[in-house]
Amino acid sequence: MKAIAYYQSLPISHPEALQDVQLPEPVIGERDLLVEVKAVSVNPVDVKVRANMAPEAGQAKVLGWDAAGVVKAVGAKASLFQVGDRVWYAGALHRPGANSELHAVDERIVGRMPDSLDFESAAALPLTAITAWELLFDRLQVLANGAPSGKKLLIVGAAGGVGSIMLQLARQLTGLTVIATASRPETQAWVKDLGAHQVIDHRQPLSQELKRIGMAEVDYVASLNQTDAHFAEIVAALAPQGKLALIDDPAALDVSQLKRKSISLHWEFMYTRSMFATDDQIEQHKLLTELARLVDAGIVRSTAAERFGAINAANLKRAHALLESNAAKGKIVLSGF
Repeated sequence: MKAIAYYQSLPISHPEALQDVQLPEPVIGERDLLVEVKAVSVNPVDVKVRANMAPEAGQAKVLGWDAAGVVKAVGAKASLFQVGDRVWYAGALHRPGANSELHAVDERIVGRMPDSLDFESAAALPLTAITAWELLFDRLQVLANGAPSGKKLLIVGAAGGVGSIMLQLARQLTGLTVIATASRPETQAWVKDLGAHQVIDHRQPLSQELKRIGMAEVDYVASLNQTDAHFAEIVAALAPQGKLALIDDPAALDVSQLKRKSISLHWEFMYTRSMFATDDQIEQHKLLTELARLVDAGIVRSTAAERFGAINAANLKRAHALLESNAAKGKIVLSGF
């Protein structure tokens, strides 16, 4: 089967950073699905893994943790799907990725695609939606009842993939006032269109920007990138007994700064359930099922923003380069081999 892989960690500008290869078809396990991949999207995790995780000598490593496709076969104990079902999922970090014509994935972390979306639009959502959902409702424990709460959420780095879906979930499903950070006119317009009540510039001190719009403090912060650079300002912006959740990988944080305000710290990593085979990993199947309902009801929309053409090494290298520039808006999607 066709796939895109790498054999050593190289800068994305290197001719061999990603390569078009031929690999054997995957063998599925008892709870697995074999999926014919129709579309994928690219996430910061792809860039991080390519840059930092070299495969064993001579081995090809396939990236790709967002996919939409059609079920071609089901494992002996798989019961949630049938051959021919259209599905979407984000996969598991410890298994080969989905940048291949065929992909094996555990059915417990897969959902049926929304009927209203094409494969590209669907592939843009699973990883970011799972991350945003778990951060908001599992880590920060925000109530998804839509009732006005008087509480405020600040999303730092709101124009990216996770921020683009978190804005919609927070605005549509909770009673929070949602403040987004974005630094360029086009990203500021993007986050406003997705539902932000207010927009501030993260190139400026966050606490001062909040005061500029008449807000002294916030109750929740979702920090989606450059947490270490913003950490002191996040602490200043949070109310006493506030909550901070992050998804990035800061080299170090002085968490003693949180003590005086009794601020709680939460990390969201959407691969925890699949990586440790937790008893509740089927919650991601349920989450994607509910998200499909929200999409088909017009409550949540796809965040696909850049369509880069066919799934091949050249186009994936372009996608990685754009993500590394920190100038991406929404999600980058590719489709077809």
